[in-house]
Amino acid sequence: MLRGEHAVEGTARRDAVNLRLGFAGEDFGYAIDLGLPTPSRSAFALDPVIKRECIWSGPVLRPARLLVDRRGPVVSIKGDDGEWKTIGQHLPTFDSMLTQFADPQNAPEMLRLRERIRSWRFYDHFRTDASAPARRPQIGTHTPILGNDGADLAAALQTVREIGDAAALDEAVEDAFPGCRVSIVDTDGRFETTMHQHGLLRPLRAAELSDGTIRYLLWIAALLTPRPPELLVLNEPETSLHPDLLPALGRLIARAAGQSQVFVVSHASRLISALEQQPDCHSILLEKELGETRVAGMRALDGPAWHWPAR
Repeated sequence: MLRGEHAVEGTARRDAVNLRLGFAGEDFGYAIDLGLPTPSRSAFALDPVIKRECIWSGPVLRPARLLVDRRGPVVSIKGDDGEWKTIGQHLPTFDSMLTQFADPQNAPEMLRLRERIRSWRFYDHFRTDASAPARRPQIGTHTPILGNDGADLAAALQTVREIGDAAALDEAVEDAFPGCRVSIVDTDGRFETTMHQHGLLRPLRAAELSDGTIRYLLWIAALLTPRPPELLVLNEPETSLHPDLLPALGRLIARAAGQSQVFVVSHASRLISALEQQPDCHSILLEKELGETRVAGMRALDGPAWHWPAR
């Protein structure tokens, strides 16, 4: 079947339908288990509900390390004396306990974990079409973090120039577009990105820039943020970029990795090669097996220790 010589045949499901997400660090770990609700007449009969939610100390979940435990609508925390205390019994099944019970006195680990997760940034896709928000003038305000839609590109670049690393901004533009520089035009409080190119009598406005140029400027604004996150995830940043820009993008990502943990998902060999030249790069090859994405060459016992909380 794995070689494609025989058709894949389904079997009867033995486990409940669920979606489990989790992560662990040196100090805390977190896991959430979502499943289908109890059958009812509600219009939301297929809306996922949270069955279990846990926070524990250390990288591996063990009963003795469990700090916060949520089962359905009931949330309990472990006190300093080791005794469990119920802090909530009617939590909506569609709300995470992190949004309701992040108490700095009774449950400081929940507050720390919530703020950590909130600081993570994920950039998946930027619009660069003719009507893209990044191409239009927008109201200018301090923007230390580029929005997911890139609408605040001009404000984000100006923020980098004023309170971030202005030299790194100019170097990133020069590295990708030799002889060019970026400036922000302020018209009655609305900011617009412009690019000066050698040989042109006037700067090009954002609406006139190519898709690849706009996208690269968006990556500059995202990666040179004056407020670097703990975790930064980039999904296929090479999209719409000319292959000659990928080495420069790799250097830009490497610079950001000096302040954040950066995950890059890429299919571009030139970008991967540029990143692998960095001494701290850890490259992981993924492959698909029967529709499942797996780490190539990793056997069952090679992965890190991990235990999902049971329902």
